[in-house]
Amino acid sequence: MRVLILGAGFGGLELASTLAAETDGAVEVTLVDRTEGFVFGFSKLDVMFGRATADHVLHPYADLVHPGVRFVPATVTAIDPQARTVETTAGRFEADVLVVALGADLDPSATPGLVEHGHEFYTEAGAFGLRDVLADFPGGDVVVAVTSTPFKCPPAPSETALLVHDHLRDRGLLDRSSVSLVMPLPVPIPPSPTASKALLAQFERRGIAWHPGALVRSVEPGRAVLADGSELPFDLLLAVPVHRAPSVVVESGLTEDGWIQVDSETLQTRFEDVYAIGDVTSVGTPKAGVFAEGQAAVVAARLIARSRGEDDATTYDGNGTCYLEFGGGLVGKVDVTFLRGLAPTGALVGPNIELAADKAVFGIERVRRWFGREWTP
Repeated sequence: MRVLILGAGFGGLELASTLAAETDGAVEVTLVDRTEGFVFGFSKLDVMFGRATADHVLHPYADLVHPGVRFVPATVTAIDPQARTVETTAGRFEADVLVVALGADLDPSATPGLVEHGHEFYTEAGAFGLRDVLADFPGGDVVVAVTSTPFKCPPAPSETALLVHDHLRDRGLLDRSSVSLVMPLPVPIPPSPTASKALLAQFERRGIAWHPGALVRSVEPGRAVLADGSELPFDLLLAVPVHRAPSVVVESGLTEDGWIQVDSETLQTRFEDVYAIGDVTSVGTPKAGVFAEGQAAVVAARLIARSRGEDDATTYDGNGTCYLEFGGGLVGKVDVTFLRGLAPTGALVGPNIELAADKAVFGIERVRRWFGREWTP
């Protein structure tokens, strides 16, 4: 069985490594990605705030641990889901099973003025480039803002606002600075009332201005224009850019309403033997790596059983664990479950110092599993 996986993020890496480890060569696994290596989302913040270097947090795909995975460094240029064929800059590939895990593309230019007058911190280039910007910032009004929905990792803007506050405090700049957070959500993390309450308490304690139910629609020199026409002045704007499905996915006919529709239990698309996992889907969970990984596990279980001539009834449970940085070395953890037909639920554990070590182990274990080496976040 030939399995072709497009995209080497959380979902693609987990699926490829699991299939290679569990099928003893019965499955031919090809993994395609256009980038050099993998970076955890939380590592972007580590680089932004000077706690790690870009080289340290990049995990090259050349280091993939399983010899049963063929990694192809290439850009996907066309997808035919009916025939399960894919055109890339490295040639054409055919598959018995196709798995699309290409994530969401980020488009700062979609927000007028953002590229010219602000900064985005969701791409690797954007986050890494902000390291020097933040280190040299002389103080002033900082706005952390979301520009569209949906967006990846809903806790990240809140984390960033808290870390910006602490960064300004540590540099002695708070007396001439302010921090504002603009988000489209009514509370920071809707599935977890306890986490939202804890974050709102921290915003109040730190004097971070909270603007719920709002989006930045355009950026002008020194001011962010919100969807309702109001404005926020800034000396530094840190923005979450517009997210959209990659154009090659849209052009393939896989999407409906902008994203790939899948069966929420099996991750199958409407095309036979074509699956989609992670941010590129509208499965109903947040766009975050841990959910892509959970979806990959379901697809892996089904394909492993199929390679053995067995049936497998594994279904996706919508569960995921997100770590939430509160600053000062404190980390919280939210276990969230999104079940079809039920309101999502999630309780907060922490924040405390011990969970910072737990978060580190989360990264360590995946680097060991996917890349076969030891690493310290």
